[in-house]
Amino acid sequence: MPSGEPVRGSNLDIDRYVARFRAMCRIREFENAAIKAADEKLVLGAIHPSIGQEAVAVGVCGNLRRDDIILSTHRGHGHTMAKGADALAMMRELFGRAGGTSQGKGGSMHIADFEVGMLGANGVVAANINIAAGAAHAIKLKGEDKVVVCFFGDGAINRGPFLEGLNWAGVFNLPILFVCEDNGFAATTRTNAMTSGDGPAARAEALGIKAEIIDGNDLVSVDETARALLDEVRRGTPRFLLARTYRLTGHTSSDPAAYRPDTEVQDRWLNDPIEAVRRILQTAGIPDGDLQAIWDEAKAEMQDAYETAKATDWPEKSLAYADVQDIGDPRQGAF
Repeated sequence: MPSGEPVRGSNLDIDRYVARFRAMCRIREFENAAIKAADEKLVLGAIHPSIGQEAVAVGVCGNLRRDDIILSTHRGHGHTMAKGADALAMMRELFGRAGGTSQGKGGSMHIADFEVGMLGANGVVAANINIAAGAAHAIKLKGEDKVVVCFFGDGAINRGPFLEGLNWAGVFNLPILFVCEDNGFAATTRTNAMTSGDGPAARAEALGIKAEIIDGNDLVSVDETARALLDEVRRGTPRFLLARTYRLTGHTSSDPAAYRPDTEVQDRWLNDPIEAVRRILQTAGIPDGDLQAIWDEAKAEMQDAYETAKATDWPEKSLAYADVQDIGDPRQGAF
């Protein structure tokens, strides 16, 4: 397999792109396995797939260090995996089994893995924005060389924490990159039907945070833009990235998405970000058989994770109240 060759005029080489392709395939197949598990009632609660949005997660998180921090949304599987979380531990978490990333207590909408800097998905739209600002402020106060990336959807810009979090970051020059995954929908409603003004980037600019707008399905664009922005963020300048993408499934795994025409979805499948990377690699000389082998390997890995999680025991009942905080820090002067 050739390596070190520039792709599409960028400074990214073949090896880097193959790794990105593998990461995107793993996310896609994890989501497919999770949907299957939800259909079979092995997962309780909603599954929010990010199928079609993989380039954003991989393109951004691929430029982060292990000790950097991310915050995610209810659609957080891809971000968590792209940051380095173990697929089997994640699957066990979705199943509520022992050995999950939060010992089975968080599930899909609260997936987290502190060991890789993933502070958690969040079922409350936009709530993660203020948590991310708090984490970034802590990094600044402690003088650490880390950054925070906060992922949220376009629906989040119409909630209060968006204003609060971006204002906070702007006032204190926090090391945070805000990433708006604009898939055009706030759950089942088109976002432009409920958003006044010029949208996410304009609102960020109004708060003094410079914004970049890119095609979120173009991995090259995401990867290169995120790398440049994160260099600025690491120097203490908050930035905003608006990545326009599209979720190819419904809002949840059980949502038939009848609120959008089939022809629209069919057209958007033609812009599948994984297939786009595949075409780039084919043009660069990577045999399609090699690429298909990578995808098949990802599918086999996630099928194995599914079967293993299904066979894993439930957590011990004695752990039900472990990690539960009741009255806070009892030390005098703690507050």
